[in-house]
Amino acid sequence: MLTGGRADVKLRAGLSRGFGVPQSEDLPLSGFRAVSIATNLPGPVATVRLAALGMDVLKIEPPSGDLLSMGAKAWYDEVCGASAAVESLDLRASEDRERFDAHLRDADLLITSHRRSGLQRLGITEEALASLNPGLCWVEIVGDTENPDVPGHDLTYQAEVGLVDGTAMPRTVIADMAGADDAVAASLSLLLARERGKAARHAVVGLKQAAERFAQPVRHGLTVDGGVLSGALNAYAIYPLKDGFVACAAIEPHFAMRFAALAGDDPRQFFSGKTVAEVDALAADNDLPLKSFR
Repeated sequence: MLTGGRADVKLRAGLSRGFGVPQSEDLPLSGFRAVSIATNLPGPVATVRLAALGMDVLKIEPPSGDLLSMGAKAWYDEVCGASAAVESLDLRASEDRERFDAHLRDADLLITSHRRSGLQRLGITEEALASLNPGLCWVEIVGDTENPDVPGHDLTYQAEVGLVDGTAMPRTVIADMAGADDAVAASLSLLLARERGKAARHAVVGLKQAAERFAQPVRHGLTVDGGVLSGALNAYAIYPLKDGFVACAAIEPHFAMRFAALAGDDPRQFFSGKTVAEVDALAADNDLPLKSFR
């Protein structure tokens, strides 16, 4: 269990040099400290954002390391290298746990991404953290805020909210990336509330809930078959070129009229004889939102 604590709740602005990777003292979160035991994507991506705002970040990893380093080493280096100091600790070992508790006593923020039951087995609860450091804010990233112990990952949450089409794998990890943004927002909200004397110290971020927010265009029919952003409109669609493709997003009336005057009633036929270079020139000459790609 977490032990110790301080009677005084003081803001630690200006005391964080040397805690993580030193950041500029002129940034909004300069002087604030974060400890993260969140591995994989949402937590590390969130701490990159916080570090960019000036927060000193210490990332605690288990002895086995972070799976992200095994699956995408370059990305791991990007999110866990320049923006955070990394320390390996086994939180089930008494000596390492004492060191972890010491870090938390000097921190403003804790970020986790474990299942609720796993955290409880480690003795990480609201009550224990408050006893250790009354000023510590805790952002808890879970899969689903309604069922925080049910296992899942980005793919399952995207499938659940309607963002997966058949057997085609998603092109990006929307739940993880959106969850990272939500964790940043929750962190800032808690810290601001603390600065204003509010009592809140804990916020829960759900990856499923983050995916649901990004699924709103599907739920409201914009991107489903026949929707205005589905490719059903000539002015908002993707067309093949001789040597690539062009994404056309001329949906506003003034763009749509200009596009119709240029491409006529059959944009597919119009673009089929064009090259990427020719379409890029058309976009510039006609001030149209066209983007070629291969």
